Amino acid sequence: MHIPGPSVGKRGCAALVAALVACSTVVTGPHVAMAGGGTPPSVPAPKLDWKPCVPGSPFDCATAKVPLDYADPDGRTIELAVVRRKATDPGRRIGSLFFNPGGPGGPGTVQMPQAYEQFPSQVRERFDIVSWDPRGIGNSTAVNCFASPEEAAEWNASKPAGFPVGAKERAAYIAAYRELGRRCEQRDPELLRHVSTADTARDLDELRRAVGDRQLTYYGNSYGTYLGATYANLYPDRVRALVLDSDWDPQAWTNHGSQDARLPAFLRLGSDRTAAATINKFLDLCGATTTANCAFSAGSPEATRTKFDQLLKRLREEPVGSYTYAATASAVVNGLYIVHPGWTDLAKQLQDLWRGRVPAAPSFPPPPPVPNPNPYAGDEQASAVFCGDSPNPRDPEAYHSFEEASAARTGIAGRHWTWASEVCATWPARAANSYRGPWNKPTAHPILVVGTTYDPSTPYAAAQAMAAELSNARLLTNDGYGHTALLNPSSCVRAHESRYLIDGTLPPPGTTCRQDTPPFRAPEPNGGMATGGGGMATTTS
Repeated sequence: MHIPGPSVGKRGCAALVAALVACSTVVTGPHVAMAGGGTPPSVPAPKLDWKPCVPGSPFDCATAKVPLDYADPDGRTIELAVVRRKATDPGRRIGSLFFNPGGPGGPGTVQMPQAYEQFPSQVRERFDIVSWDPRGIGNSTAVNCFASPEEAAEWNASKPAGFPVGAKERAAYIAAYRELGRRCEQRDPELLRHVSTADTARDLDELRRAVGDRQLTYYGNSYGTYLGATYANLYPDRVRALVLDSDWDPQAWTNHGSQDARLPAFLRLGSDRTAAATINKFLDLCGATTTANCAFSAGSPEATRTKFDQLLKRLREEPVGSYTYAATASAVVNGLYIVHPGWTDLAKQLQDLWRGRVPAAPSFPPPPPVPNPNPYAGDEQASAVFCGDSPNPRDPEAYHSFEEASAARTGIAGRHWTWASEVCATWPARAANSYRGPWNKPTAHPILVVGTTYDPSTPYAAAQAMAAELSNARLLTNDGYGHTALLNPSSCVRAHESRYLIDGTLPPPGTTCRQDTPPFRAPEPNGGMATGGGGMATTTS
């Protein structure tokens, strides 16, 4: 999930445990790898001219041309940047696994190569892994509301980091996003109205056709779960296997199909509540260990929570460098997405601030071997999708009241997530082609929903809601921390995902997995699915 402000840094089944094998449920009907479906398309499938992304790269790149407006297939076209890593066991290849990394605004041509090794080895053996920059994003035909990087940087500097504190900063924040909307409307208003999730789901179906798959195999993270649910209900007969990891509740996100939004979208989703719970868990687990494992520990959970409150209070009065109260609060929420090494690094940053020192600049992984590993990804790209899809209150002055009501329950998490939606109060465009339900159309095959219990962005309750709202879905609980099971590994989750993606085998109802390595412990090498290593599965009623 993308939010305006500080961003999150880019970055076999042979011996499965007997209980997992014995208790799993197999998809009924045609074998999932061979099942057909779908209605005749109205536009020719795009052609993908695959070439190595850069010399020597294991990834292939291509460009797909698709209609800007599927209601006008002979009109303007746009380009989609696509990336692929071929199956490592081509003789046993099943097809393509499409991956959306989340956002909205995640450039798949960058983030799939970065996350490639996180996919289970058996999945990499059997599938080409394919991703793309959705329309409006990154290296595809992108929303860009500035004439130069300097203009974009000047706009970004006009608003407070994190969220606004006080009347003066609120006015500046609201004015900045009003100005962003004005610039976007002037530069390409037609594109702004055709970057909805429904448009991207149609693009995804075109890419499925382009690679020759009769049905879709898909893995979606965060926002990608909403994209997956949209696809499943637009094209229910074309669902082969969909893994939806760290879910958005589609009814909450679309305000149950109503434009009359009484709450900002992220508060409807419950992002404030789940972030607050995860912050508290971070502080409790930190306080329960020593400073050798968690630098910010004050010796007990209670003392560490008190220390954290004192730090935030001090930063309100006296920032440390660019680390204001609000910038730090948002950095805490964003720093909880990836447990290893994110939680340990966050604890070190907080301890530096406690001592009055500016934390060291974060380190990032090396760029992947693709042509443009650092595309422009300004706030307007996510905003165009988010604001076009999800209703939000249109009075920007109301957000301070929303903030205070949420903060009374959830502290800094409420402030962070309330203002993440304010851009939509003055956004100038609405999606011309949107999908707002129903969400329960019968699909050709079941869908696997994965929810993590302590997630700073998408609540476990949203995964439960997603599983309940889809017509045929199974919930797999990941008892752990961080945002997405893909990036916070559980060998148990990976084993279930592999069996489901390869042959349609679902985990038994009520299955709960655990992460391989809890927070504030050094990650240990594990044998993955081939040895059954890591967290074990349990089944609850």
